[in-house]
Amino acid sequence: MTHQSIGRRTISNTPVELTGLGFGASVIGNLYRVTPADDAAAAVEAAWDAGIRYFDTAPHYGLGLSEQRLGAALRHRPRTEYTVSSKVGRLLVPNERPRGVDSEGFVVRDDLRREWDFSRDGVLRSIEDTLHRTGLDRLDVVYLHDPDDHWRQAADEALPTLADLRDQGVIGAIGAGMNQSAMLARFLRETAADVVMLAGRYTLLDQSALDDVLPAAQEHGKSVVAVGVFNSGLLSRDHPADGMKYDYRDAPPALVARARAIADVCTAHGTTLPAAAIAFPRTHPDVVNVTLGMRSPDQVARNAELHRRPVPETLWDDLRVQGLIRSDVPGATGRAGSARCP
Repeated sequence: MTHQSIGRRTISNTPVELTGLGFGASVIGNLYRVTPADDAAAAVEAAWDAGIRYFDTAPHYGLGLSEQRLGAALRHRPRTEYTVSSKVGRLLVPNERPRGVDSEGFVVRDDLRREWDFSRDGVLRSIEDTLHRTGLDRLDVVYLHDPDDHWRQAADEALPTLADLRDQGVIGAIGAGMNQSAMLARFLRETAADVVMLAGRYTLLDQSALDDVLPAAQEHGKSVVAVGVFNSGLLSRDHPADGMKYDYRDAPPALVARARAIADVCTAHGTTLPAAAIAFPRTHPDVVNVTLGMRSPDQVARNAELHRRPVPETLWDDLRVQGLIRSDVPGATGRAGSARCP
């Protein structure tokens, strides 16, 4: 499989190209469980072989472990052939009271701790630290990471600092990444952000970004990277089961039933729920990429195969008709479906 079959899109009004499928490196930072170093390196290698050329990481992921592993795995590759994003907002500082293991979901030693900092100095220091951990000469995209409780400093200090670096040619594109859509829409409307990383808010089970982020991107000529497209797992299997996660919690029975109904429609159209979940966000013209967490070569192979699997346009029409997705979801042409009732 070549990178042509993965496809490429450019972040609007920037020189930055992303492959249609991205490699999310949070899991190689030992998210929830240990990923052996050899498996992490092999996963990045498999992603490269599958044609993936966009890799996303952050200091938060494994207290720097993700950045270290990703940088080491890419170091022998030609730097002009791939795109890397990382994030700012959480500085890693010495932990004066370590307890042995990180408390934020990563199975790593807690010799370091995270410290919120969206100041100009904090942003510059964070980028310098990331370049040191990765061994890379530059970052192509830098996002503000979860600035939910820090809007004023993020908008007034962090984003203008990133804009200065972008305007100097040090960074290719800038933006913010969050689990909510309302504040991301503000970044698109009110700041110099080029792109936002939208987690879980434009999926087969949640199209709330149609109310804010996606209109803002369209209106201002900006771009969206979609992550969390499986909503923490409920959309990740052909047949959703009780006990699966939705937004990091056990999925309510009504949502499991809805996911099963969507899966049945997928089957009727000759595809699967996971393939449709990956394809769905990119039916919107302003979504330039879907990035998935990948822990092993097997996961990379599965995700790449799902990504390239054709999903018929008639599927979205049928889901609209049955009331399983919103009637204003655009199809592959970028036009909303007619507002038909189930």
